[in-house]
Amino acid sequence: MDSSTGLIIIWLVVLILCSAYFSATETAFSSLNKIRLKNLMHEGNKRAALTLRMSEQYDKLLSSILIGNNVVNIAASSVATVVFLKFFPAYGVTISTVVMTVLVLIFGEISPKSLAKERPESFAMFSAPILRVIMTILLPFNWLFGQWKILLNKIFKTKDDRGITEQELLTMVEEAQNEGGIDAQEGDLIKSAIEFNDLETGDILTPRVDLTAIDIDEDPQALYRIFMESNFSRIPVYKDTIDNIVGVVHQRDFFIMLRTRGQKLTDIIKPVIFVSESIKISRLIKHLQKSQAHMAVVTDEYGGTMGIVTMEDILEELVGEIWDEHDDVIQDIEKLGENEYMVLGGADVEEVFELFGLKCDVEQNTVNGWAMDRLEKLPEVGDSFIDHNLQVTVKELDGRRIGKVLIHFIPLEDDASSDEDDK
Repeated sequence: MDSSTGLIIIWLVVLILCSAYFSATETAFSSLNKIRLKNLMHEGNKRAALTLRMSEQYDKLLSSILIGNNVVNIAASSVATVVFLKFFPAYGVTISTVVMTVLVLIFGEISPKSLAKERPESFAMFSAPILRVIMTILLPFNWLFGQWKILLNKIFKTKDDRGITEQELLTMVEEAQNEGGIDAQEGDLIKSAIEFNDLETGDILTPRVDLTAIDIDEDPQALYRIFMESNFSRIPVYKDTIDNIVGVVHQRDFFIMLRTRGQKLTDIIKPVIFVSESIKISRLIKHLQKSQAHMAVVTDEYGGTMGIVTMEDILEELVGEIWDEHDDVIQDIEKLGENEYMVLGGADVEEVFELFGLKCDVEQNTVNGWAMDRLEKLPEVGDSFIDHNLQVTVKELDGRRIGKVLIHFIPLEDDASSDEDDK
């Protein structure tokens, strides 16, 4: 083998390495995590800043990579053909095609792309300075391809809809949780924050039938008993009817009043804000902060009292149930056995469906509302119905409402076997 042949082989190796570089760069820039690059940029990494700027010009970057990759691949094939024709005049072209196809696939495409996929940010930062020079050299070609893309967009009327939706964001959180990037508690907190703006006040209020309130003309001793028995720090005050709430009394102010004996109940009543059931809780919490209030009265379309919402109710939608040392811990859902749960009537019906891996498509917010809708009458102990593979049996009543239900999940296999038995 003479020196010219050796030089040609060296050029062939160099061209295959260039092909590997372009292939790896394409994969790295298409797979990199921009959030990681932004964090590195904020830490003062100049390579990360350059890489991030280049990734924002992805069309120019991609066209430069593809032009470079095609040029080196064609050049490598031409050089290989020259080498193999020299040694095998009759079959040089065929041998060159087979050998170069294998070499380019293994060393110019598959291997470099696999390696770049493992650490895309590192390789993108490594290749960014070189690629910036290539993009500058190929600037006229990039401009032409940019105009061609504009023409294609006008012809085919493509829509640029690359924004991240809320559902996609939730999926990203689930993937991060599954891969161990965040734990279950952090994942639940992030999901609650994302879905926070979707909730309305009517979804979390304490209904009027569960309100603990007092008439403004009631004896202070009655209010004292309410504070002692309920352990609430604030009690709504109404005049004549619960639909006419005039304010709220704080426990601290009440006990100061009892000690000083110089004030009346009307002197310590604080104003209360009124909101509609449709207001988003994200807006409500800002309203409460601005008003320096911890409680809001929710009114219906007729101006009557639907219920109340407290700051604690809103925070519980983010961080889960909050219990203090005076609360009796009550579990909305208690597991009794295999596929069998005891559920409170006031439990969130969506949580029940999620527990069994079912899609919730009912309009009611609580198990009580769902059960009454399916029973189509006032419930009685022992009433039962089946819905979405759930057998629901009323176990306790709280007045005219459901206190507890027993829910038994019927697997699909049981459904099939019961259908066969019926036949």
